[in-house]
Amino acid sequence: MFQSDSDRICWKVHFASSPESVFDALATDAGRASFWAESAPEKNGRVTFHFTDHPPVVGQIVAKTRPTQFVIKYFGAVVEFSLLDDGSGGTDLTLISTGVPADERVEVIAGWASVLLAMKAAVDHGVDLRNHDASRSWQQGYVDN
Repeated sequence: MFQSDSDRICWKVHFASSPESVFDALATDAGRASFWAESAPEKNGRVTFHFTDHPPVVGQIVAKTRPTQFVIKYFGAVVEFSLLDDGSGGTDLTLISTGVPADERVEVIAGWASVLLAMKAAVDHGVDLRNHDASRSWQQGYVDN
């Protein structure tokens, strides 16, 4: 499900995996490195995201409540991941991003869809969809970077 208005972007995705597994993908260094960035170590509430095609980006963790919520300031926006047990061993994740500049919205909307699908592949199936090749990056139109 996608929703967008002038103040927020909202995506939802269902995982077959438990809320604890989904949370760990967001809130641990190894988890983030499995789908989001080449590495993303956390130190003192700050996560440094290292990408193949972009200088490092530092995000500030705003809230972290295992296994239901992870909130981070990322590329100038506030991104909240809410996790809900689906009652059958899986997880419904809702991402809400606020504060995205108007001139970046189209790219950010597509970017979050790409990140969430890569996350689902990693968490539910142990598959890394990224190409890990700086010459085939998001900037060149590759969605698998």
